[in-house]
Amino acid sequence: MRQQPETAGGRGVRIIGVPMDLGQQRRGVDMGPSALRYAGMQAHLEHLGYEVTDEGNINVPVPEASTETITGVNGLRHLPAIEQVTQELYTRAAALAAGPDTPIFLGGDHSIALGTVAGTGSVGTMGLLWIDAHADFNTPETTPSGNIHGMPVAALLGRGAASLTEIGRRSQLKPAQIVMIGVRDLDLEERRQLKQSGITVFTMREIDEQGMARIARRVLDRLAAFPRLHISLDMDALDPDFAPGVGTPVPGGLSYREAHLLMELLAESGRVAAVDVVEINPILDHGNKTAELAVELVCSLLGKRIL
Repeated sequence: MRQQPETAGGRGVRIIGVPMDLGQQRRGVDMGPSALRYAGMQAHLEHLGYEVTDEGNINVPVPEASTETITGVNGLRHLPAIEQVTQELYTRAAALAAGPDTPIFLGGDHSIALGTVAGTGSVGTMGLLWIDAHADFNTPETTPSGNIHGMPVAALLGRGAASLTEIGRRSQLKPAQIVMIGVRDLDLEERRQLKQSGITVFTMREIDEQGMARIARRVLDRLAAFPRLHISLDMDALDPDFAPGVGTPVPGGLSYREAHLLMELLAESGRVAAVDVVEINPILDHGNKTAELAVELVCSLLGKRIL
């Protein structure tokens, strides 16, 4: 039987696509926004009672656009193009943060968070929940690859290339504003820096030992001082059995129900201010399974209930 519409009270959602795969070397995540739209993101949210506006895509150059983006700058791949895109994204995110609607940013790789998170943080006090198999805490000194999608959290704290840390400079975060969940794949030096950073990290081991309900409540307790939460969801946080179509899959991730439970408890907090959904690679997916699951999770995050 078809579920009756929920009551979102006519609240608004703004969808912004960011088809960027410049932050990493495996092509395909630039098609993530299209996959999410094809999976019915707008229709599902409208069925929950939201007024949804799809604002289209941010313009993103392809990696082949210039010699500079191919060779990289100071060892960082596609740095000028990523700086350009995320600065524009910051401006858009900051404007949306000042309004009444909830923005959902469809990636693309996780480097989009350089603009989206900084933009959300430009208006009022904000906490960041980073749901990811990876910490994305590398800097130019620690990165083994030069891929900027492995650096946004460090840059949001002011660590790394100046052209990245200066995006939304006035809204740089403090470690106490950040909680990570689902982490299970760290580079060696990144791991050392993360342990010293002061960021709260709940790894997959802690989820295994304590269960998702307890961990989710601990997440909310840690972020209790912040009335607004930016949720940055990398679909590789889930186990590849459930989300095979991601840029950098890592075995041993969140299960289907663990992910939904986390979203449901976050929704109950009433503090979700903005959402990123990133790293969906349709080339590697099975029948758009990963994008369809991502749409389900966003619906749970925005209030869809079993009863």
